Amino acid sequence: MLTATHPKQKMIELQYQNRFFLFADESYATQEYALFFTPDYWQNQNRIIGSAKGRGTTWFLQTQDLFGVNCALRHYYRGGLWGKIIKDKYKFNTLNTTRSFAELRLLHKLHQAGLPVPKPIAAQVENVGFGLYRADILMERIENAQDLTAIMQHSELNSQGWQNIGKLIRRLHDMQICHTDLNAHNILVQKNLADEKYWLLDFDKCGQKSGNSWKQENLQRLHRSFIKETERMKIRFNDTDWQELLNGYQQGEK
Repeated sequence: MLTATHPKQKMIELQYQNRFFLFADESYATQEYALFFTPDYWQNQNRIIGSAKGRGTTWFLQTQDLFGVNCALRHYYRGGLWGKIIKDKYKFNTLNTTRSFAELRLLHKLHQAGLPVPKPIAAQVENVGFGLYRADILMERIENAQDLTAIMQHSELNSQGWQNIGKLIRRLHDMQICHTDLNAHNILVQKNLADEKYWLLDFDKCGQKSGNSWKQENLQRLHRSFIKETERMKIRFNDTDWQELLNGYQQGEK
C-alpha cells in the first residue's frame, strides 16, 4: 500500500529578543509571529474557540484562514515532584533538544511521511536565564475527534478498527519512532460520514530509536494502559480486541 505524503515544507528558525521560534513552514511566520504563543493575542481577535485543562490550559484557536487548520496552543509543564518546584522551566542544552523544537521537528517528519498526526505549525523557546528555558507549541487541533477511551466507555470497536490501530502503530515503528507514552488516551478517533480515522497524539520526549527489541515493550505499555482503563474507566476491552490489534500490527501495510 502506498503511503500518502504531503508537499515538502521549508522549516524556518527566527529569533526575537530572548525567544527562539521554529516554524514548520516559512509561510506561517507572518509579521506578528512573536505573539502567536500569547493567549491574549488570540483572545483580542476573538479567535479562542475552546480550551482543555491538564497540567495547564491548552487553548483551541480558530486559525483555519492562517494555517489551513484550527490549532491547539500548549505550554509545557513539568510533572511529578519537580513540577511542584519549577513547574515550567527546563535545563537548556541546545535548541534542537528543547521540548518544543524536538516535538515540532518529529511531528514535521511524521506529517510529511503521511502519518495521521497533528499538523505542526510552530514552536517557541524562551530563554529565562540561569541555563533554563520555557517552551510552547502550536499544532493542529483534530476536529470531530474523541479520545479512544471515551468512545470505549459506551461502545465497542469492531475488528477492523482494532486492526487499523495496529497498522498505524506498525507504521510508526517501521520508521523507528518510539512513542514513549503510547497509551489509550493518545489515540484519537475521528468520525466522518463515511468512516473512522485514527490519530496518534503527544510526541513530547519521543524520537528515533535503533533496533527492534523496544517495539514489543512499546506494545506492552499500550496493552497495560487498556487493562488499567478497564478498571478505572470501565472501558469495553478484552483479549480478542488486543489480538485483533496485534493482527493489524503484523499485517502492517500489506
